[in-house]
Order: sequence, then C-alpha cells, then structure tokens
Amino acid sequence: MLESIAQRRAALAARYPVWTPATLDAVLAQAAARHPDRPLVMTDDATLSYRDAMARAEALARGLRGEGVRAGDRVALIMANHADFVPLVFAVWRLGAAVIPVNFLFKARELAYVIGQSECSAVITMAAFRGLDYLAALDEIAPGWRQGRSTAFANLRSVVVHGGDGSEPHAFERLLARGQADTSPLPPNPAKPHDAAVVMYTSGTTGLPKGVIQSHDNLARSAYGGAYHQAFEDGRRTLFSLPLYHAFALVEGLLAALFADGAIIPQLTFDPATTFAGIERHRATYLMLVPTMSVALLEHPDVNRYDLSSLIAVLAGAAPTPVRVWQALKDRLGIREVFTGYGMTEVGAATTITAPDDDLSMVAQTVGRPLDAGAAGIPELGGVLAEYKTVDPLTGEDLPKGSVGELCSRGPTSTSGYFAKPAETAALLLPGGWVRSGDLGRVRPDGYLELTGRSKELYKSGGELVSPKEVEELLTGHPAVAQAFAVGVPDDRWGEIGCAWIVPSPGAHVSADEIIELARQRLARFKVPKHVLFLEASELPTTPTGKVQKFRLVEMARQRLAPP
Repeated sequence: MLESIAQRRAALAARYPVWTPATLDAVLAQAAARHPDRPLVMTDDATLSYRDAMARAEALARGLRGEGVRAGDRVALIMANHADFVPLVFAVWRLGAAVIPVNFLFKARELAYVIGQSECSAVITMAAFRGLDYLAALDEIAPGWRQGRSTAFANLRSVVVHGGDGSEPHAFERLLARGQADTSPLPPNPAKPHDAAVVMYTSGTTGLPKGVIQSHDNLARSAYGGAYHQAFEDGRRTLFSLPLYHAFALVEGLLAALFADGAIIPQLTFDPATTFAGIERHRATYLMLVPTMSVALLEHPDVNRYDLSSLIAVLAGAAPTPVRVWQALKDRLGIREVFTGYGMTEVGAATTITAPDDDLSMVAQTVGRPLDAGAAGIPELGGVLAEYKTVDPLTGEDLPKGSVGELCSRGPTSTSGYFAKPAETAALLLPGGWVRSGDLGRVRPDGYLELTGRSKELYKSGGELVSPKEVEELLTGHPAVAQAFAVGVPDDRWGEIGCAWIVPSPGAHVSADEIIELARQRLARFKVPKHVLFLEASELPTTPTGKVQKFRLVEMARQRLAPP
C-alpha cells in the first residue's frame, strides 16, 4: 500500500534534513551509494543501474578530457531520449563543464546559431534522428569538422558522433573505449555548486532562443522541491517522451528521480500505444505529459488492453486542462494523484505545483502553489521554493495583492541571466531578485496561482485589450470543443481582430456560427472572435514540449483568411 503524503515526505526529508549545496554529479554519487544496483535508466533497448551510469559517466569524462574538455567549458549535446543521454550529461558535469542541451529538431541554421552564440568548445551529436542528418548539417555550417580543421566557430575544438557507422575519428564508441582504457584517475570536480551546470536555450514561442544559465544548486533545489512537494515514493519510476533537452524532463524527470533513488523511462517519441506498453513493461509509477498527450491517451481505443496498475500519479503541464479530462485520466488510467504546475526555464523548472490531495477543481482552475521544498526552500517563508507577486506589465511597478498582472517570482532556483545577452538579462530581472515571467495572472489569497494569459499574446481590437485566455476558457466549456486558441490577426479597420482556432471533440460537430453566438452571449462585443477556424490536434503548431506557438497560429490565420 502506498504510504501517506506525510510519510513519503518524511522519508525524503530524512535524507536531506539540512540542504547542503552540491554539484549534480555528487547528487548522483550519493544516490548510487545508497542503491547501486537499482535501475536509473530503463528503455526497451538498455537498462543502466546507478552503478552502471556512474561507471559509464566516469569513462566518458576521461574520454572527453582527452578531447580537451575542461572546467568552465560549454559542451553542446544534440541527443534524443537515448539511454546514453544520462551518462553523457553527468560526464560533462564531472569535468566541471556546462551542458548545452540542444533541441534535436533544429536545422542547420538554428544549430549554427546555438553553437556560435554559446561559444561551446565541443559538440556531442547524434548522426541522424527522425529524418534529420546532423552530420550533413555540420558539413554545411562547419566545413572541415571531420578533419578537425573547421574555422567556422572560434571556440569549437571537437565533435563527437553518437550512432554513426563508427568511421568518424571521434565516434562515441571510440571515445567510450578510450575512457575505459584510461586508468588515470579524474581529479575532484573543480566546479562549485553555484557554477553553471546548463545553458538551456528556450524553446522559443517567439523570436530567437536565449541561453538560460542555471547552476548545479539551482537545478538540484528545483528537482528536490518537485520530488518533495509531490511526495515521491521511494524508487519512483517516471515515464515520459518529453525531450530531455528541456527543463521539464531534465529536472522534474531525471534529476528529481535521483532524490527518490528512482528511475526514468525515457521514450524517443510520443505514441499512446508505446506509452501504455512502457508503463506495463517497466512498471512505471509516474507519468509526465502535456495536455495534448493526455487527450491522445484517453482517446486511444486500446487503453484497456494494458496493465496500468502500477501507475500512481500523472503530472501534465504547459496548457490548461478541463476537469473532465483530469477525471477521465483518473478513471481510465486508474491513477490516484494528478498534478499540474507552472514554471519556466528561467526559474529552473516548475516553481508551483498542485498538492497531491487537491480537488480536481483546483487542478483545473489553478497551476498550484509554490513548492513545499523542505530544507531546499526559503527558510523565512516556511521552506517554499519561490515567492510570487504581480507587476504592471508595462512599467514593472508592483500591483496590490490579488491583482491581475504580470507574474514575477524570486527564489533560490532563479537564473543569473541569459548567456552573453546583457540587454535581455536586464529586461528579465527586476530589482530585489525578481524574475519577470511574461505571463499574466494573479496570486490568490490561498497562495495558488491563476494564469490569465501571456502579456505578449494580448491583442487590441478597436482600442480595447483582449485576453485570449478569457475567450479560450469560455469556448472550451462547450462540449463539442476539445481545445480553443484565440489570437489577434491584423486588420486595417480594427487594428487587430479576434480569431478562434477550434479543435473539435472526437466525434462531435460544432459550427463557426455556434461558437460566435456563444461568445456573443457571454462576452463583451470587442472580445467576440470575428473568425472561427477549425483544425485537428495533430495540426497544432507546437514546441517539442507541447506549448502551442501562438505566433504560428496568427500566421496560419492570416494565410487562411487572405482573399483569393
């Protein structure tokens, strides 16, 4: 029987009664010392125990040392959710270098931007994945790299290829073999807990990505806070297909698992049947999703064919989810606890999550409250991970408590800024250590956060500001509407006009006139969408972590509405 929330938290707190900042490789070593033979990484192709992961990371660190990687360097890692991602990232940290986890969907031009802007000294890349040829991309942006004489990037000294034909001079298997043959010991990690562990490029719903700097201690506190707040049981097994290059999977998945001596079950791509099979085969207890994945799981006809009895909890974030979807997840997957949360790369990962015993209405209406993080939190605030306030999105001035405005937070997981972007860093940070989110919302009297939209997604129609979230919440209340996204499109007369994109519920039909009439009955005239367009969930333009890219919906609407 699953222990109570208090018992599970007490077990975690017993391991960390006082927070002592440490580098992330030291956190792995502590978990490995407790349970060396427990699985840490479980895939259909490979299983790495804590002992295996430690040994492989040490060997890879010696191999990377031979490639010239040194403390303070930055190493780009273009890697899908392969088992080797884990020892590779810990190998880089073991040397005192920082990891740049790169979006593996990037094309040549985007890769060139990240490699150049980050001033990385080494690149570890897959040869190919999902139709993308990374070696060809490197040929294009860094000619001569195969011979070690590319001059395209001043700082780049080495490229390691994972999964190629083995002929590359710096193939991953050769690197590993050299490291295993090198018996000279590694010196103690020269990195300090507050040194950079990652430079994580934001997924970019607008504009060019920026490299968010996060330290070892930032990420460790965030991961521990997630595990403690959700009351991870000992040995929790987390399954996800969310990419490990993103903070959600890296921090709330991999790093949080370390504090519960648990395991991750990373999958390369999302597919409902593969998800169900992975839960059954590896006895997963925890599932990490985005809402579009939740709906796909519920709609799959074979959901009842698999043994999902090991599942305890689901965390789904990145977009609002109606109560009926949460209830269906509990009923159809047999889970006991459901969570949603809120955060961003600039604050480590999630800083607010609903509580394990929250009513479903709280999970649907809010994004939780600041994490109870025990010893890793802010002592003077009772051990929470962050505090929140709202400010005027234009002036940055504080607003009265309970007011809707731009959400700002501060706490021990906040970034020091963006790599080599002082102007953007200055725009992000407010006096007193507050970090601007760009999200609109309010802090309720009970400490829970409600989101009302993105400050950059507000549009002005006829001189009146419209909050897309208000429109979207109304429209998703219609039983035939699974998802709704409101955007403003340019208009010569009104400046901008509202356009609602609708994903119909499976087997349901709703007309544009019905949607507009619903809005007319419930909203002020200037908020009523002038156009309603339909698409399937698979057609939504999203980032790899499931966030819908509103700027692309705007462009799609402009094309759809353009006169013939």
